[in-house]
Amino acid sequence: MGSIGPMEWVIMIGLALLIFGGRRLGDIGKGLGEGIRGFKAAIKDEEKPADASKSVKS
Repeated sequence: MGSIGPMEWVIMIGLALLIFGGRRLGDIGKGLGEGIRGFKAAIKDEEKPADASKSVKS
């Protein structure tokens, strides 16, 4: 099987609009974006203490 082509993307977006509606789809996208940003911030926060402890030991 090949990759998803442009027509398949159009069909999936159309179905999502029919199922969720324009306003609800925007809310879903906003929530996903906030979740991804929070996840990235949490990962960066976990990396900082590990880096700080290495520099303290040296």
